[in-house]
This record gives sequence, C-alpha cells and structure tokens, in this order.
Amino acid sequence: MAVGNILGFATGSFSGWYKIFPFTVTAACNVDCANLKSAFYLDIICIVITAYISISSAKEPSIGLLSQRSIPAAEEAVEVSSHAEEAFLWELFGTFRYFPSSVWTILLVTALNWIGWFPFLLFDTDWMGREIFGGDPDSGPSYSAGVRMGAFALMLNSVLLGITSVLMEKICRKWGAGFIWGLSNIFMALCFLAMLIIAYVAYHIGYYGDGDAQPPVGILVAALIVFALLGIPLAVSLRNPSH
Repeated sequence: MAVGNILGFATGSFSGWYKIFPFTVTAACNVDCANLKSAFYLDIICIVITAYISISSAKEPSIGLLSQRSIPAAEEAVEVSSHAEEAFLWELFGTFRYFPSSVWTILLVTALNWIGWFPFLLFDTDWMGREIFGGDPDSGPSYSAGVRMGAFALMLNSVLLGITSVLMEKICRKWGAGFIWGLSNIFMALCFLAMLIIAYVAYHIGYYGDGDAQPPVGILVAALIVFALLGIPLAVSLRNPSH
C-alpha cells in the first residue's frame, strides 16, 4: 500500500505529463487538466496490468465440474444459505449488548479518530493550494502549484507510513499496543493543531494575492514536515494495534 501511495502521489506531483502525452492537451483541456488526464491514463494501465496478473494467477475450478451438481441440490443450498445469513446478521448485531466497556471505548476512539482523518484525506492538497500558496482554483497558477506540492508532501507521508508499518510490530512489543495507539492519537491532534498555526501565520504574512508569489521557505518546509509526520499516526490508525 505504501509503495502504491508513493508512486501515485509522485505521479500527482509531476507537472510535465502533458509533454509525455501531448494528445491530452485540447482546446477544452488546459495543461493542468492534461496532467490529471495523463495520471488517469497511467492509473488505468496499472489497474489493467495488476488485474491481468491477479486473474491469470488465480486457480479456479472448471465450470464443467460445477455444472454436474443437480438443480434441486443447488436450490436447497441457496435456501439454507439465506437462512444462515439471516441468523448470522441477527447474531452479529445481538453481540453488541455483550461488549464490555473496554471494547466500546475502542470503538468510540476509533470513530473519533477517523472523523479527524477523513477531512484531512479529502482536503489535504486543497489546503496546501489555498492556505499555503494562497491560490484560487479558478484563477492563477498558484493553486495548481500548491496542489502539486501537496501531492509531493503526501508522497513523503507515504514514505513514513511504510517505514512505521514495517516497525510497528517491534515497537508495539516494546511499548505496548495500547500505549502506541494512544500516543499516535495525541500526535495526530498536535499535527492538526500545527496545520492551523501554519495557516494562521501564512495568512498574516501578507503574500496572498500577490500574483505568482510563492510562500516563504519556512512556511513551505513546515507544511511539508507536518504532512510527512502525519504518516506515522496514519500507519497506526490503519493497523489499529489496540485490537
């Protein structure tokens, strides 16, 4: 997953795809649109290749062997399966009342954790384009440059995510899974707080709306560091070691 994220975000941070695929630039599709379109083409190629490898590698029983089963036996199996599915769902929801308080605590913290993650995952590059580069999606190149820089920051995020995932088991054995999970949630909250502070400082420096002005190096480096560091708690959240 981390390797795929790194390659995907690296694709998004590159601004020269339209030169490699010049046919993507049309009267209705400018350079930014062409770069996005090229990334989609690369995505389709990768999906086709990986799907072919998966399908060709899987061993499935022949249809001729399956057709030897009688129709009444198949109908009986479907009926039994439907009853089993109803019983399974009823038992699944019925087990909720037997959960101890510790399990409910884990479920609550997990829900709150992902409530915090989803806005970041949805608007991370938009935040970089608007709050750090001071760009407008409808005018000027600043926003597009910020989005590409956000993709580069997410690539760094994925690098730390992969490293943390590899070291997760060893760290949890040493410090305890619950402690690592709780510490990662606190660290995630501090990183989000740092994003608010960085955006506040960037807004009051006064380079917004100044043509193609780039953000100060300190602001940009701070934003990149925060994005990269968020890969650590994200790796913990994806594996959720407390379970």
